[in-house]
Amino acid sequence: MSNLSLQIDRARAATPPPPHRRFGDWLLAEGLIRPADLDHALTQQSRIDAPLGEILVGQGLLSRPEMLGVLSRQHCAQLVDLARSPPPRDIARLIPVDLCLRLRLVPWLRIGEMLLVATSRPDLIAQLRTSLGADPGRIYPVIAEDSQIGAEISRLYGQELACRAALRVPAEASCRGWDIASKRRLSGGLIMLAALAMALLLAPLWSLTLAMLWAFATLLMTTALKAAALVSQLRAGALRPLPQISPPAVCTPFRLPRVSVLVPLLKEEDIADALVARLARLTYPKSLLDVVLVLEAGDAITRQTLARTALPDWISVIEVPEANRLTTKPRALNYALDFCRGSIVGVWDAEDAPEHDQIEKVVSRFQQAPPHVACLQGALDYYNCTSNWMSRCFTIEYATWWRMILPGVARLGLVLPLGGTTLFFRRAILESLGGWDAHNVTEDADLGIRLARQGYVTELIDTVTYEEANCRAWPWVRQRSRWLKGFLITWCVHMRAPRRLWADLGPLRFLGVQTLLLATFSQFTCAPLLWSFWLTLFGIAHPVAQTLGNEAMWAMAGFFLAAEVLNLSLSLCALTRLGRPHLLGWVFTLPFYFLLGALAALKALQEFVTCPFYWDKTEHGISKETR
Repeated sequence: MSNLSLQIDRARAATPPPPHRRFGDWLLAEGLIRPADLDHALTQQSRIDAPLGEILVGQGLLSRPEMLGVLSRQHCAQLVDLARSPPPRDIARLIPVDLCLRLRLVPWLRIGEMLLVATSRPDLIAQLRTSLGADPGRIYPVIAEDSQIGAEISRLYGQELACRAALRVPAEASCRGWDIASKRRLSGGLIMLAALAMALLLAPLWSLTLAMLWAFATLLMTTALKAAALVSQLRAGALRPLPQISPPAVCTPFRLPRVSVLVPLLKEEDIADALVARLARLTYPKSLLDVVLVLEAGDAITRQTLARTALPDWISVIEVPEANRLTTKPRALNYALDFCRGSIVGVWDAEDAPEHDQIEKVVSRFQQAPPHVACLQGALDYYNCTSNWMSRCFTIEYATWWRMILPGVARLGLVLPLGGTTLFFRRAILESLGGWDAHNVTEDADLGIRLARQGYVTELIDTVTYEEANCRAWPWVRQRSRWLKGFLITWCVHMRAPRRLWADLGPLRFLGVQTLLLATFSQFTCAPLLWSFWLTLFGIAHPVAQTLGNEAMWAMAGFFLAAEVLNLSLSLCALTRLGRPHLLGWVFTLPFYFLLGALAALKALQEFVTCPFYWDKTEHGISKETR
């Protein structure tokens, strides 16, 4: 403590202050870099929004301990190790957490009326004094590692931030109140099952006919959407094969911003090294890249995995404290959002392999796009598409979605349902909407609708992230059931006030939301009813023929067959455009692939009633390509 006191006395006695030398001059004077390195870094600083020290560290021209040591001497501030000398818990009340997060600092020690604040940006201490209305002689900086500062903010303010993460979205736009009404939903579900059983006993043919009519109506909705998407693609001439080599990102004269990307992890033990290797291929300046690995505080498996993994300076780890027994991906994202330093915030999954120039494309598009473009969504593809039959079908399904249906939906001006990864947001807009609904298991679909309702636009961007296709039957069912449950929950949330939703979106986009959420869920649930049309080929009388007549039955069966042909055609076009001819023959096996969808829908319905917030995690690292 004597050395610390000496530094404080020196800071107090510095009146008038000594002539100020720039950080680069200190580095040259101490022989830590060459003049050519400094000139290069200064040139870089003219086009990227980062401190000089971070640029030098990011390019390997300076070590982080050397940078912190020079900052300590430049500002006459003590260098401290927060891991060895952490601040006491009761000191947190002296500075609000929002100030700590915005200025990347944490209160460290109080000596009388004097407050010592740990920071890696001592130039921001003046802003702290102004925000607190404090006397300049009362607050002094000490220098610490930025990663240690983040860890101490989490330790001191973690519970407050965790509670805030679960409640960021306003109650009227969230599904969190459903936990209170779980008994009511269970009772309602039992009553509906009893009514359905009674109807089947009293009027089996008409009960099945009404169910068939509902299944046919939702089939009509989804088929109309797919057909419109195909026509819009044909008119745009978008069915030509994609180029094999992506064009380079456009060079623009603006200063590149800092970009934060959140990577939520849960019980990952096989892919940490592969994840770091894949992200290391990114070509965006590392001094502007802020990758945050997000894990739950009780996740010992992932913590041990990361402890064995060498992480570069531009990758940090945030642990989300336990709170209210809620361990969902959106809650973790909300918590980590407070620790991000970028003006653009993205999301990747643990098994993702983004294209090397993906961040450049995102930054360039945001720079060129109008302010109401709030989100950019990249396409997804799979690197283990030949692992087995299921991975081939999964690849075909996603190729159809990302290459045909979703671009068509965008061209039609409908609401784009977001995927869970390769999303990039303007941070200010994301925070203004409250981030993600921490209780919704398809937080991405919900956020896409909330963006649209506020007048913001989501665009598709020409970049691909490669993932691991789910290639085992039961994990596929678990993953799909979570998606379907989330679609139903999201539909119920936004249909609390249908008139307001209609007013926010307009008639066409309102119908689009009904199709993408409710009709999609219904199609998986009612699929066995539609498959019953195949029974007519074996001479078995169909219930619709006995109630509505043969003409109605054959009309419905013909439309069902046409819808199947349309689905296969979309998949064939998508694979042709994607340049994967080796998968074309497997398209005709897709009807067997979707047999599991009905089981997933039943599981989703059961969880919708009994455990709506349960997050059925998808296991990663199964395929050798992922590892």
